[in-house]
Amino acid sequence: MLDIAGTAVFAISGALEAAGKRQNIVTFMFFAAITGVGGGTVRDLLISAPVFWMHNATPIAVCMACAVVVWFTPGRLWSERAVDWFDGLGIAAYGVFGAAKAIAYGIPLLPAALMGVVSACMGGIFRDMLAGEPSIVIRPEVYVTAVALSSGSYVFLSAIGLNNTLAAGIAMVLGFSLRAVAIVRGTALPSYRK
Repeated sequence: MLDIAGTAVFAISGALEAAGKRQNIVTFMFFAAITGVGGGTVRDLLISAPVFWMHNATPIAVCMACAVVVWFTPGRLWSERAVDWFDGLGIAAYGVFGAAKAIAYGIPLLPAALMGVVSACMGGIFRDMLAGEPSIVIRPEVYVTAVALSSGSYVFLSAIGLNNTLAAGIAMVLGFSLRAVAIVRGTALPSYRK
């Protein structure tokens, strides 16, 4: 369920990006798919797992359905920062799910936490590249840090023996909360200075 939920919110963020560019329905679907499954695809390739959407059509079907929903929803119902909010939900969910899947495939804890970051960030990177937008990961406000908090918290909490479901819930809330603060207040880490 966490995988599908993360895929759906990422797919919506991709479709909303296509909406902002006033694209056609096929482009909506492409943006939804690349954003929804892009990070998980990279993760699965890196941990030598079967690429999840190649063996189960549900994730791609969810992406297509999300694209159609966004296509038929009047634009006035989406806020200007809707992409950021849906993306924020996606990174919190996928940061946890990516780390959990890596652990399930025998990846050590630190690389597993990094796989959570890869899972959560790559779809958004692909979306931004296709849209010709500056990548979300190099904008000044907190983004990757929120993903790292989500995936790192899950890895830590599960490693100390906390129930996986509870660990996932806590980690998702922590990651999303940090991203929400960044969206609302523009919170950023200090930049490099010579």
